[in-house]
Amino acid sequence: MEIHLIRHPRVAIDPQLCYGHSDVPLAEPAEEAAERLRPWLPERFRLFSSPSSRALALAQVLGQPILDERLKEMHFGQWELQPFESLGEALELWAKNPFGFQPPGGESAAEMAIRVLEWWQETRERHQDEEAIVIVAHGGPLRVLAGHLLGLPRERWLSLDFGCAQATRIDLEPWGSMLRWFNRT
Repeated sequence: MEIHLIRHPRVAIDPQLCYGHSDVPLAEPAEEAAERLRPWLPERFRLFSSPSSRALALAQVLGQPILDERLKEMHFGQWELQPFESLGEALELWAKNPFGFQPPGGESAAEMAIRVLEWWQETRERHQDEEAIVIVAHGGPLRVLAGHLLGLPRERWLSLDFGCAQATRIDLEPWGSMLRWFNRT
């Protein structure tokens, strides 16, 4: 089975703002991103997407996505849309232990990973006969999926840096997972 992971296109907000669950606008038309991505995608595939508008806009250009809340980005709670510099020492604590630290009113990376991997288990069971699955989502959930599929230790998952509007392919083979390409457009 081919698994294609696509991060949403660039967003039109200050890069110094923390955003996760917040609905923020795209900086480029989803159609342009889809045109660049199509050569990297199979002819036929089952399409899944986060319901957040920045992912959904691209997914709807690529096909008819199945939406799932569990594919949304990490919820940063009170940090949402705040400048990183205003988060001070709390941001440093989170950076040192993202799986154990929960922003006020938000979720930890561990909580995000649990919901994403729960979605993946259900999806894999339901769609095990599919030849290809395309997932349009966000950096956090894609890092979790890729890290899990590639058998990386959990503490390395967040080091995978998914570029905006770029495709990554992981093949699930009987002997294990194989990274075919990373961040292609």
